[in-house]
Order: sequence, then structure tokens, then C-alpha cells
Amino acid sequence: MSEHAEQRPNLSHVGVYVTNMNLIEAFYSRALDLIVTDRGVGNRFKNELVFMSSDPTKHHQLALASGRPEGSKSTVMQLSFQVGSLSTLRSVRDKALSNGAKDLFGLNHGNAWSIYFNDPEDNLVEVYVDTPFFVSQPHGDPLDLGKSDAEILSETEAVCRNDPSFMPIAEWERQMRERLAGQG
Repeated sequence: MSEHAEQRPNLSHVGVYVTNMNLIEAFYSRALDLIVTDRGVGNRFKNELVFMSSDPTKHHQLALASGRPEGSKSTVMQLSFQVGSLSTLRSVRDKALSNGAKDLFGLNHGNAWSIYFNDPEDNLVEVYVDTPFFVSQPHGDPLDLGKSDAEILSETEAVCRNDPSFMPIAEWERQMRERLAGQG
């Protein structure tokens, strides 16, 4: 474990209150290939809990908890999931739509290619692929996944290079390491 990891909290999972546990569990299982790792009733608060993961090193990445009142609005800004390629992003898009995702749209953030959609209880979900570029955020151009990977990469690089904050992601990561080290 790095010194950084020992000194700073590292976000590892999120919990979401749900209205219909079976519906939401099925959605994340089918649309994002998460598997249930555990389930039960909490000891401290007596809500039904379902733990889900797609990472063999993480017991759970998503915890679902009963108790969201019927008809209440979601308070989730977004749940974000990373994938490794545009091909996988396209596949997730198709699976999400065929499993009840609503209001899907794509954005090219310069530093990531993202799709966004609402799950069946209107929690906003982002699925994204990192790019090799950095530009300041927020940045969001339309993303057309009907284009080839090469076209998307070329268009992204051209737009990013015209942004004054542009740099290769490796340079941004180097600068971020220095900033973090300076706080320690």
C-alpha cells in the first residue's frame, strides 16, 4: 500500500436507498454485470441490504438499502462506473437500454467519454472511459458512439488541443501527485 493510500481516505463504494430492491438489484445485475456478494438485514439499522461488485478484490462497490419512500425523488447526483474501452461503453449502453435505462445521452468530457442514463428509480448513472487527455472540467461536448473509435479519438484530441488547459493525462497526474505530496 502506498504512503498516500495510508494517509488519505480513498472512496471505494457507495450506498443508495431504494424503493424496490428486486427491481434495482436486477437492473444493476443485468445492465452493469454486478453480482450480489452478500445480503441481509443491517444490525444497527434494520434495512434490507444487498451488496454488489464487479471487482474480485472488493466485497462491494454498490450497497443497496431498503427504505427509500415510495414516490420520493432520488438524491443521487450520479453513480459512476468505469470501463476500459469504447466498445465496452457501447455494449453497456445497449444492455442498459434493454434493461430499463431511461433518458440516455452521451458526453465527451475531453478527459473521458461518458454515457448517462437513469436507472428504473431515476438515479443518474454514468459509465465512462478515460481518454489520454486532460482539459479543465466541466467540459461536455456531444458524444456520438456511432462513430469509429479512431474518429472519436481524433475529434477529442482536436477539441482538447484547442482548450488552454490541455495537457496529456500523464502530465496532469504528475502535477496531481505533487499537489497531494505538498499537502502531506
